[in-house]
Amino acid sequence: MEVILMECVKAGGDRQELHEAIRVHSMDAGKVVKGEGKSNDLLERIAKDALFEAVHDKLGTLVDPKLFIGRANEQTQEFLEEEIQPVLEKEKGLLGKEVVDGVNV
Repeated sequence: MEVILMECVKAGGDRQELHEAIRVHSMDAGKVVKGEGKSNDLLERIAKDALFEAVHDKLGTLVDPKLFIGRANEQTQEFLEEEIQPVLEKEKGLLGKEVVDGVNV
């Protein structure tokens, strides 16, 4: 939500007013999710609010999850290559062996 707030401020919006509107929309959306079991409609609420008109046409791109994952993809790849692959290579003889587990009582 911070990126939405800042874009609106850049376009001339009042930071305090926008922050309060986000807080209210967040609380209302949370009530719907928790109280009625419905989907979170926070972005739809913001899209309908004239205070956020400056970002209405780019809401989808502002909150794209890819913008917030940092190096997660690279870190995962490094972990797989540096930690997991050596173990798989070392234990490759165990891979593909049929294992029969059972509990006899």
